[in-house]
Amino acid sequence: MTGIAGLNKKHDFVLLVRDADVIASALRQALLEASPEERPGLELAASLVESTAAATETQLRARWVRSRLAAVGFTGDIASVAAVKALRQAEPKLSLLAAVELQKEAAAHPE
Repeated sequence: MTGIAGLNKKHDFVLLVRDADVIASALRQALLEASPEERPGLELAASLVESTAAATETQLRARWVRSRLAAVGFTGDIASVAAVKALRQAEPKLSLLAAVELQKEAAAHPE
């Protein structure tokens, strides 16, 4: 018995959740109420959130791939077959097709 139907299937997609606008709004509110000592750190945080929010979905997927590869200790060529294998090791429910597509995006968008 697998429990919930579909949980053991391979997946051909990665869902991106972008909540940078919510975080940016919270930081703007915090800046309005911040003491002079807190402002520099909050301003830096706000600028980091804004730069992250400007990233395209492709760039976000490429970052995600790199983070998943790093999580399994992969340090080789991101365009290699070994990278696809490592990505599927990091995300076992990822289909081969999805892993290859994500790997291609990551290789095409170096950081």
